[in-house]
Amino acid sequence: MRMSLSLCMHTQHSRRHFLVASATALAGCTTTMSPPSVPADGFEWQPFNIPGKRATAYTRARCGGRDAWVARANASASLLRRRIDRPVTNTTMAEFSWWVQATIAGADLRYSETADSPVRVVFAFNGDVSRLSMRNRLQFHLAETMTGQSPPYATLMYVWDNQAALESVLQGARSDRVRKIVVEQGDGKVRQWRSYKRPLRADFQRAFGEEPGRLIGIGYLTDSDNTATQAQACYGDVVVHA
Repeated sequence: MRMSLSLCMHTQHSRRHFLVASATALAGCTTTMSPPSVPADGFEWQPFNIPGKRATAYTRARCGGRDAWVARANASASLLRRRIDRPVTNTTMAEFSWWVQATIAGADLRYSETADSPVRVVFAFNGDVSRLSMRNRLQFHLAETMTGQSPPYATLMYVWDNQAALESVLQGARSDRVRKIVVEQGDGKVRQWRSYKRPLRADFQRAFGEEPGRLIGIGYLTDSDNTATQAQACYGDVVVHA
């Protein structure tokens, strides 16, 4: 079953914290708007708001000399996402880039109360939900009830964190179907474009201990809701190579 990228929450309390299953102009960024191109597969970028959360603003603009998606969070969390449908093999590589104005003071992705990040690139995968635990299936059912969309079988994020070591794999604070790989840490690389090329299958296997299903969604998520702060960043285009 094809499932859209979304976020799921399993209690009233966790609605404020649970992420993808679960989202002033920048210094160095202009506000000259340029229309986003439609990817070759025809799936357009769409905002996805989280129930009960203020939405992060995503706009297409120039940033550091590049066309980019500019994200501005104000105690907010929401996604910019698009559908995709690709198999994942040993040779599947994901390329992405981002530009961060500043890290978020007090943010720490290891704990739900402070789980904010100025940038996350999100990959959603299909799979057999019947294999999951009863707790996971109940979470998925609640998420579908709240949002009208089924969450992905598994969600892998690449993140920037203040504290966790590079290449750490962090489990989602509210769901073990969300895993985060730390690819940038601390303040040393802010206000410059950073680019990454990641082996999706190997990273998924390391994070989840199983084989990935089909890649069904990609997204950007800049959030500052848990720390009630502001965050500003830019995203380059995500490219998935077969």
